[in-house]
Amino acid sequence: MTPPEAQQLLDHAECVASAETVQAAIDRLADEIGQALGEAFPLVLPVMGGAVVFAGQLLPKLGFPLEFDYLHVTRYRGKTHGGEIEWKVLPGQSVAGRHVLVLDDILDEGETLAAIRDKLLEMGAARVWSAVLTDKANGLAKPIRADFVGLDVPDRYVFGCGMDAYGVWRNLPAIYALKED
Repeated sequence: MTPPEAQQLLDHAECVASAETVQAAIDRLADEIGQALGEAFPLVLPVMGGAVVFAGQLLPKLGFPLEFDYLHVTRYRGKTHGGEIEWKVLPGQSVAGRHVLVLDDILDEGETLAAIRDKLLEMGAARVWSAVLTDKANGLAKPIRADFVGLDVPDRYVFGCGMDAYGVWRNLPAIYALKED
């Protein structure tokens, strides 16, 4: 994609959550997570690459001790529809006996987050919690529900705040939806 094509994509998209709305949701999530996990000394694992922006904004707001690592699993590979789950990086730190908080950008169909939960439990995690910046209101029976949800987004392809559209615009502070054809 060329820079003019990327700009045209953004110019024709619809803003579904302003930067202020996103920040308010992250502030609320930090409070909710602090109440639930403030005494647990959790291991926090953002799902790369989408959760990097969310994690970077959320972590400084968590006022309790935690350990940090990451994992990398994908289904999208630059496309707008998910495929087979591909495990790229498992956590470097042991999850055995730990409370683990997984951070992700979006809960869409739930297959990736459910696979992550199952893998971490298989690796010995005492409990796996999940926090997502967005939950897509797609009406599907998802195999997992996030413990903490920032915002509901429409059943459209959304991008910004770590989520990409064709590999671009993860860096936007607001959330946009691709133009419907």
